[in-house]
Amino acid sequence: MSETRRDARQRRPKRGAGFIAGIVIGSLVLVGGGAYAGWTMYETQIRNVLGLGPADFTGTGTAPKVLVTIKEGDYGDAVASKLVKAGVTKSFDAVYQILLEDSSIVFTPGTYELNTGMSAKSALAIIADEKNRKVWKVTIPEGLIITDVIARLSKGTGIPLADFQSVIEDTASFRLPDGVTTIEGYLFPATYEFEFGSTAHEIVAKMVSTMDAKLFDLGVPAADKHKILTMASIVQREAGSNLDDFGKVARVFYNRLDKGWRLESDATVTYGTGNFDSVWTTDAERADASNLYNTYVHDGLPVGPIGAPGLVALEAAVNPPKGPWFYFVPVNLKTGETQFSVTHAEHSAGVRKLKAWCAASKENAAYCG
Repeated sequence: MSETRRDARQRRPKRGAGFIAGIVIGSLVLVGGGAYAGWTMYETQIRNVLGLGPADFTGTGTAPKVLVTIKEGDYGDAVASKLVKAGVTKSFDAVYQILLEDSSIVFTPGTYELNTGMSAKSALAIIADEKNRKVWKVTIPEGLIITDVIARLSKGTGIPLADFQSVIEDTASFRLPDGVTTIEGYLFPATYEFEFGSTAHEIVAKMVSTMDAKLFDLGVPAADKHKILTMASIVQREAGSNLDDFGKVARVFYNRLDKGWRLESDATVTYGTGNFDSVWTTDAERADASNLYNTYVHDGLPVGPIGAPGLVALEAAVNPPKGPWFYFVPVNLKTGETQFSVTHAEHSAGVRKLKAWCAASKENAAYCG
């Protein structure tokens, strides 16, 4: 081939969108059977040439509804593709063109419920508003034992309780301290918003991670995690409703440990007996050495936490106030008023005060059963 002919070939005009549009439009007129195929293959180019804009549905769509999940790092192209694939919007370009024209549109990762056959504008209006995220909102109060925690999680998410029971038995998957065989106390109590469609394991892992973060913020070394959680859980159960008393309760227990005394916590005893709704104990229960949580007969802290400690209890266990107290007793169970004492004689007087309060009325007695 001569140089002249080669140059001519290189200069030969390319067949662009206009040429393709002409071919396809001609096909639409002349060949009915090939019209649909031509339109499907070159719809975008044809629309651009004719100034029709991208293919789009109108309105807010219809049933069936579908769920679309926006993940961290999903940009406009990924979002446009997901909407088309789910049948929400008609074309990639209909969504992407709006995103190019409006840089203020941002997405919050999460799962959103949309109709099928929606206009790009109406679909983007939903997924660009984080208030439309589908979440499971569950509140876990402080002090709950693990069986009650997972019962609330199951009820709040609709995930079968059996799934949570299996998850909490797999303690190895949560990187608990060496030797710890129960996840009790390691799930931080709070109000959570779990992503719609999360698994039981993902939910429990989030709560464990939240507790780890709280301990880290409080400066708790990894080696002390189990000890702090155990102490905090006892404080949570023993301190009552007055948050100002949490630190004093922790100080009482630390003072006892420092003196080599036993904790003698009724809350630990009742946890070991399975009577989780009371902190009252009998002589026989306090004498039962087979109960590993019985701090009347076993030295030091019990073998593990007795519930889910909240932030105030954690702070109390990490940084209790200085004080000389070795005893405490509630003297008004309705208000939570508690007496802290240095000597046993002072404590005995407090116990008599509590008994008198319980005997003062039927209403009071109901708190003392």
